[in-house]
Amino acid sequence: MSKIDVEPAWKNLRLSLERPYKDDSGHRIPVLYDLTPEGERIYEPKQTPSARLEANLLRIFSERGSDFFDRRDGLLLDDNQKPANGESGEETAAGDRECTPKTMTMKELHAMRSEIISQLFIALGEMSQARDLLSALLSGMLSSQSQVESLPSLLSATLVTKPPPITSVQAFNAQLTIGSKDEALRKAAALFKSASESMERSRLRGELYWVDALKIRRANWSLTPAPLPPGSATGKGADKTSKDFLISYGLEGSPPFFRRRAIATIPTLTDSSRELVFPLRQNTRLRIAIATVADYGKKFFSFLSPRPSSDATDPETSLIIAQTEVMDQEIFSLLVKEAGQLPTASARVSERLIAIDAAQGLELTFELVEYFTDQTESKVEENMCELIYHVLHVLLLRQQKGARRERGGESNRHFDTQSMLLQPIIDALQYQVFCERVEAELHRTVDALNAVGIPSSLSFTAVTESGQKLVSIVSDESTKALGGEAVIRVDSWRVMWFTFVSPSTLTAHLSQATLTISSLSQLCQLLMDEMERFLLQRICAIGQDLCQSLGGIWFIDLNRCVAKWEGCVLNFHISYGLDLSIQCSAFKVDATTGKQGQTQTYVNGTVPLMTWIQRIIQQSSHRP
Repeated sequence: MSKIDVEPAWKNLRLSLERPYKDDSGHRIPVLYDLTPEGERIYEPKQTPSARLEANLLRIFSERGSDFFDRRDGLLLDDNQKPANGESGEETAAGDRECTPKTMTMKELHAMRSEIISQLFIALGEMSQARDLLSALLSGMLSSQSQVESLPSLLSATLVTKPPPITSVQAFNAQLTIGSKDEALRKAAALFKSASESMERSRLRGELYWVDALKIRRANWSLTPAPLPPGSATGKGADKTSKDFLISYGLEGSPPFFRRRAIATIPTLTDSSRELVFPLRQNTRLRIAIATVADYGKKFFSFLSPRPSSDATDPETSLIIAQTEVMDQEIFSLLVKEAGQLPTASARVSERLIAIDAAQGLELTFELVEYFTDQTESKVEENMCELIYHVLHVLLLRQQKGARRERGGESNRHFDTQSMLLQPIIDALQYQVFCERVEAELHRTVDALNAVGIPSSLSFTAVTESGQKLVSIVSDESTKALGGEAVIRVDSWRVMWFTFVSPSTLTAHLSQATLTISSLSQLCQLLMDEMERFLLQRICAIGQDLCQSLGGIWFIDLNRCVAKWEGCVLNFHISYGLDLSIQCSAFKVDATTGKQGQTQTYVNGTVPLMTWIQRIIQQSSHRP
């Protein structure tokens, strides 16, 4: 049997037609006739059988006439008197068919009454005599057994006493009687109780319905009239008033496709749940992941769209979660359209996954994952993924703002609504990788100088804009890119200044020129040349201070420092090893013979480089 054929329990209820006459305590239930204004109850009076019979007989004469029995006997006599021959019988039958019933006259009613009263008096006398006889017999047997035996009697009586019933059987019979009599009352009471509870639940649910509706409206969510149910009359004169409303939680600037999906309804009075109903909800969340590959291994960071930890029955919380899901889906659809048109990155797109090679050794992934209420929240492992998530929402709002301006007639030539969602994220990631690599090279240079005893410091600022300016770059329709700077200070004597602009533009501001650096190898070569030039100039300055009395000449010849004085020529050469480590070698040339003396090499980590150079100069000038 299908579920449709099964009738509800209340339809199978059968109520007994017998009227209950006893209450739960076994007492007779009186019949209520009337209720006075003072609250006094008037019940049906108790009547004996004889009084009830007398009342019924009086009703016969009052309702049917006093000659009822006379007319009845006359009808019987007419029926018994039949004609002797067949012709007279036929004539009588034909006359009976033709005659019509007549109303009894007062004379006939009086005759019937006189006949019935006489017969009733006779019957009353017989009944009284029988009653007296039975009373005499019963009293005689109880008073004296001897008199009964001595008196000649034609009638004898025997008194039979009903044996008392068994107590358990009597209790069981009483329980059956009470249960059968009160079963209908119990079923009827249960039916009324369930109906009253259902009405109370409906009343409370109706109050909660409007409480939730007012709370949603107070939170400034959009309420729109719901469409008429299927089959409603739509002709002329029909009532087209909407009986319910829909909650629209989509963004105003979103495409119609997402606005139509972003609807919710408040549960009706028949539903027991208080949670909002989302007919087109997909329960998906946007997951952003970044995978980086470096020398020390591979790292993976991810961020999942957050969900507020609150009561799911709260309508405002449910709408916020659903709105976030719709925004994530709209962002993902725009990312899919943009992924195939990136000028500086390659992308792989599937139905719910976008993988982008944003920079060298960095892969950016956008994915729509299923979300369930029992799913645990993921821990935020990297601020960059969370920042990308929130910046995407800001860029989405900026794009919708630009689309509204275009529809309103305001055009902006510097703003393209179709390529400003994913490209800024790619530019920011490429700028981050670029800054990390540049900072690593600059740190290698500073570490190399510090390793040889030349105090150096690096001041690196990846983003020089203030927080307010940075937010305005993201939120406003601006084409300005991010920028930063780095400053290397060497022994408080020389400064190297570098500036960079997103995504990968580096400019070196030197004392003699301003150069634009296009590759990392070019930056490395520039740093080595600048360090070599600085060190050779420093060696010349130290030599001139130590050899003033000798009248020597110090100068820089290409990549070496040369010192000449009487009878001696001293050469210093700077070179680089692994990890940009600084190496220095010195040798002496005899001015008369032109022979090169023994080459002395600086060993890194023993003494500072400038101290070692001073020692070499002093030894060459024969000064203790």
